[in-house]
Amino acid sequence: MPAPLPLDSDAVQARLLSRLKVRHLVLLQQIEAHGTLTRVAHHMATSQPAITHALAELEAIFGAPLFERSTRGMVPTALGTVALARARTLLQDLGHWARDMEAASAGRAAHLQVGVIPFVPGRLLAAAIGQTRPRGLRATVSIHEGTSDHLLQRLRGHELDCVIGRTSAVLDMHGLVHEVLYHQEPRLIAHRRLSARLARKPLAWAELADLDWVLGARQTPMREQITDFFLRAGVVPPQPYVESLSSKVIGELVAASERAVSIVPADIAQELVRIAGVAIVPHRFGWTLPPITLFQRQRDAQHAEVAQFAQALREAAAAFTAEQA
Repeated sequence: MPAPLPLDSDAVQARLLSRLKVRHLVLLQQIEAHGTLTRVAHHMATSQPAITHALAELEAIFGAPLFERSTRGMVPTALGTVALARARTLLQDLGHWARDMEAASAGRAAHLQVGVIPFVPGRLLAAAIGQTRPRGLRATVSIHEGTSDHLLQRLRGHELDCVIGRTSAVLDMHGLVHEVLYHQEPRLIAHRRLSARLARKPLAWAELADLDWVLGARQTPMREQITDFFLRAGVVPPQPYVESLSSKVIGELVAASERAVSIVPADIAQELVRIAGVAIVPHRFGWTLPPITLFQRQRDAQHAEVAQFAQALREAAAAFTAEQA
């Protein structure tokens, strides 16, 4: 089979501008979700000939097939894979547009979708959101928690407007910009009685490894750094008996057992002292965690609402850092 001829981008763009409709984007989404035109017609409450005609319109815009039929159903071609990715992004943007319009009609500036890793203190977010009030208007915010790599995938897919996460050499930064907000130091937390015992002598990593550890998820920058620290001390890293992305769960588990310990950022440790009753072991490790960082899409970093929220985060992080010093 001869290789397909390269497409003329100017001609394709002209056809997209004059002929592409939102229903074509929805059709792509439905084909990806359901796999066959029969199922798509059922879910879109229309006839299969109408769906076939709409797909033909779409393929005519691109001048090439977007799907191939197989025993597995409709399988996207290389061109179809690109079209599906762009359709997802455009539909996500339409959703954000609708929420922004809803916010504006209610007297608010916009609605922001913000991704946040679990070990960012709630006080920092509350301070930043509280400062996002341009000229008496108030932006509404949805918070989505997850690991940095998962949240950055959602950022690229236009599901999120920005992400507050950790920098790491393994993260894919293509198409993104980032800036460090502040640094965190690690703290060892434990049950109060265990903390008192550990505070009486220098920390022994072999002894620590024998305790019951509660840690964050694997393959996160913080977890990898903790593992590396044990290895550099010549000690086999402990296998946690519980893994959790929730700092509150970690705090409750540590507070409930005289053998349980964890390493969390200093600001999170202070929150857990207050809300869970853990104790901070008074030892310093001499290393810092990967910094808390703001990630944005390169093209969207100057959007007014996102830029305003970013500035509020900078100011809140600066105040937070000064308070922790």
